[in-house]
Amino acid sequence: MMMTTLADPPVLYVDGALMDYLVIEAVSALRISSAVAAARATKIEHEMAQAGFVPKVQDNRDSLSSNASRHVDEEDEGIRARLEAIGMHVGANYAEKLCRDRPLFSDSLDAVKFICKELWVSCWDKQVDNLRTNHRGVFVLQDNTFKPLTRISSWEGRAETLKRAKLTAALSAGIIRGALSRMGLHGTVTPEITTPPHCTFQIKLPKNA
Repeated sequence: MMMTTLADPPVLYVDGALMDYLVIEAVSALRISSAVAAARATKIEHEMAQAGFVPKVQDNRDSLSSNASRHVDEEDEGIRARLEAIGMHVGANYAEKLCRDRPLFSDSLDAVKFICKELWVSCWDKQVDNLRTNHRGVFVLQDNTFKPLTRISSWEGRAETLKRAKLTAALSAGIIRGALSRMGLHGTVTPEITTPPHCTFQIKLPKNA
């Protein structure tokens, strides 16, 4: 009995919502980290201006408003890039585990179908609702109730909810991109969200892939 237990250890389970909340908190943590880094950079720039090493910024309200808006956009883009990079590492390693005992894929469509079925079920508990392709390297994956977005909300209104959903989807896009890259398919994955939790991912691969 003891040897059987050692050879086949019991499966450990965690709450299915754990990863959803973890991703939400990861986005919040990265946003705070980016804000702290931006504040530090602004302080250093101000100190250098006071010391005369760089020109002082003119106190123009329109300019300040424009710079603040651009700073927010750049901050969100930085968070999105970091989340996608994290997702790529996760997706690549996970795809390697899922493909371990499988033969090589015959073409890019076969690989994308694997993403829609095996990877989607393993990561998000269901298959893709719809897959479309133009057979020239462009694939559109549609999920009507994308699990990572089902718990996204904000008291600040729909615009903020949509903003948070797009940042959260960046991690999932990275997972898809990383999985494809581990299969030898290098391209882009772009999430499109209009009404969460509905989400569409557009995959663009080289035509000869």
